[in-house]
Amino acid sequence: MNKILIGIQIIVSSLLVVLVLLQQRGSALGSAFGFEGSFYGKMRGLERKIFLSTVILGCLFIILSLLNLFLPYY
Repeated sequence: MNKILIGIQIIVSSLLVVLVLLQQRGSALGSAFGFEGSFYGKMRGLERKIFLSTVILGCLFIILSLLNLFLPYY
């Protein structure tokens, strides 16, 4: 059971990394710290789907981590 949860967690974490890298906010490192180009418009279409998928996978990753922590090892 624990090996299955670890396998699912690896898959979810890999997808989470890909989705985070697909998100585009700003064009330089300075925009990550709130400097130039801090304009955020409304998300539409594919950008919104990527964002919602990232949030869902992040929550799923946390749930899987807690399950791996509290379930006994067999």
